Amino acid sequence: MSGALLDIRGLSVHFHTPEGIGRAVESVSLSIAPGETLGLVGESGCGKSVTALAVVGLVPSPPGRIVAGEASFEGKELLRAAPDSLRRIRGREIGMIFQEPMTALNPVLTIGRQVAEPLVTHLGMSRTEALKKAARWLDRVRIPSAEKRLGAYPHELSGGMRQRVMIAMAMICRPRLLIADEPTTALDVTLQRQILSLMVGLKSELGSSMLLITHDLGVVAQTAGRVAVMYAGRVVETAGVRPLFAEPLHPYTQGLLQCMPRLGAGSGRLHEIPGTVPAATEPISGCPFAGRCPAVFDRCRNEAPVLATVRLGRQVSCWLYMN
Repeated sequence: MSGALLDIRGLSVHFHTPEGIGRAVESVSLSIAPGETLGLVGESGCGKSVTALAVVGLVPSPPGRIVAGEASFEGKELLRAAPDSLRRIRGREIGMIFQEPMTALNPVLTIGRQVAEPLVTHLGMSRTEALKKAARWLDRVRIPSAEKRLGAYPHELSGGMRQRVMIAMAMICRPRLLIADEPTTALDVTLQRQILSLMVGLKSELGSSMLLITHDLGVVAQTAGRVAVMYAGRVVETAGVRPLFAEPLHPYTQGLLQCMPRLGAGSGRLHEIPGTVPAATEPISGCPFAGRCPAVFDRCRNEAPVLATVRLGRQVSCWLYMN
């Protein structure tokens, strides 16, 4: 995409396991424009989080390894950048909200120290000045008695408060890109709405872009402007939110939307996609969704389709749409 803030091309990430090589991400290409929110959706284990971790240099090695691809952020190549260069970008220009704040936050350091650390590391602030700004940011993310919370430890806060601390840490340096990995997991519905509203408001205020990783299509509908759907480590469809919900093209996307519960649907059984996702270590010669697809034909089992533009602003990886 011309003028993209983040541009990923042909990213492949493999993991060495006792069962063989696990192809967690295969030839993924994504772009995020300045100010855009891109929703990255798919079932658990489809490669969403690994894609994000690869971009910021956090894939554990071993056993993980980036085997192919390019990723540029504001023209700077990330996948082959030196560790010191990536550390300067992480937290300063790219902020991350991790899936589980209880494991992402350090249990033996105070909240104040952890929120202030990016300011000390990336902006060179003194510890005293950074703590004052940390208190202001805790107040901005609506943590009550913010100054008193500076001396608290993660286990002393509720799940919703810990998630707000993660948001403050991710955005305190005013990054250009925010990566939010399942930011509302394990929160109740009321807290989910509050956290999403808070993130969207801060993103808009700072003029940042956002990569929102989730398996919840309802969250995407509320938050994103464009969606990329992943299956078995591959992107199978990209589209604007409205076109995708109105007319999903890929059979997998169609199945995902049919699985969403709806009011007035009666007491009948919820729709499910038959079969299971192929194992990452399983060799795939054709389309990875062929074994579960209701529209499968011979070519699907033997040749892997590529992600191609089939309509203005829409891409799909499916033989049904290719001549």
